[in-house]
Amino acid sequence: MRAMNTLEIACNALATIGRECHARGWVPATAGNFSARLDNARILMTRSGRHKGHLDSGDFMRLDSLGQPLDEGTPSAEAGLHLSLYRRWPEVGCVLHTHSPRATVLSRRRGKQIALAGYEVLKAFDGIQTHEAEVTLPVFDNDQDIPRLGARVNAWLDRHSMPPGYLIRGHGLYTWGRDIAAAERHLEALEFLFECELLANR
Repeated sequence: MRAMNTLEIACNALATIGRECHARGWVPATAGNFSARLDNARILMTRSGRHKGHLDSGDFMRLDSLGQPLDEGTPSAEAGLHLSLYRRWPEVGCVLHTHSPRATVLSRRRGKQIALAGYEVLKAFDGIQTHEAEVTLPVFDNDQDIPRLGARVNAWLDRHSMPPGYLIRGHGLYTWGRDIAAAERHLEALEFLFECELLANR
């Protein structure tokens, strides 16, 4: 019974995030994908090609820790990028991937990373207690070969401490958190910071 409640709660929470992100223009059409850790052996993942503004329980499926489907259907093509984060950091409980205009444009204007410093909203990220802080997000060139893209992401993460997210150039944002609420908080904070960076550099 507990596992069923966890599954239902995760479906409902991610569906709510999908509606909110779509209303804000962060997941147009069928863009983006969401996942949540159900336990040490399973994650919940959006199915491929589903509109994030209209998600219900049928738009999600379970995968094992190797990415093998536990339900019928096809998961998001980018499921491997989610799974690599869960394998790397056991404390990660949710991963959100969006395609907002701000993230897309900013990723095209910057080089290999984006430094965010001096903002009060940086305190939205776990472990940051003051605006006198800086976080760096890597920017990776887009690639339709997801395993190859994942290898580049993992190579960067092997050499650096955990960032609050990363950008794929001309594509969008990946962010995560210890649970669904934390991942949503990080998403909102990063979107605010991206807007500030764009406004400051008009």
